[in-house]
Amino acid sequence: MEVKELIIQAIKAKENAYVPYSNFKVGSAILTEDGTMYTGCNIENASLGATNCAERTAIFKAVSEGHKVIKAIVIVGNVNSHTFPCGICRQVINEFAAEDIKIIVAKNESEYLVKTMEEILPGAFSKEDLGK
Repeated sequence: MEVKELIIQAIKAKENAYVPYSNFKVGSAILTEDGTMYTGCNIENASLGATNCAERTAIFKAVSEGHKVIKAIVIVGNVNSHTFPCGICRQVINEFAAEDIKIIVAKNESEYLVKTMEEILPGAFSKEDLGK
């Protein structure tokens, strides 16, 4: 699957966001190791701490279906600037990232950045740090 198709699906997912508090919609699409795609949107909650980001929504959907390796992830938020994953999402992405994962931060189908895990989370905490 090509990058533009993942971006299109993330833009579609963004429309399902539940954001009555921030009014800031985010969509995400991931591509698993076997080529399956999952999407997610951010889902807010009045307690704020129970809010879930779009990236984690997509990843958790994939993991709950048995997919534990992500080849690519797209994040689409503000159309005027690139919306990067929050720190928690970066750590969750790292947990399931293929060694050569592509992290695509997009404004739209033609304006996007492609980053590596090391670029967005240098020195990440991993399973290896736990001796596992």
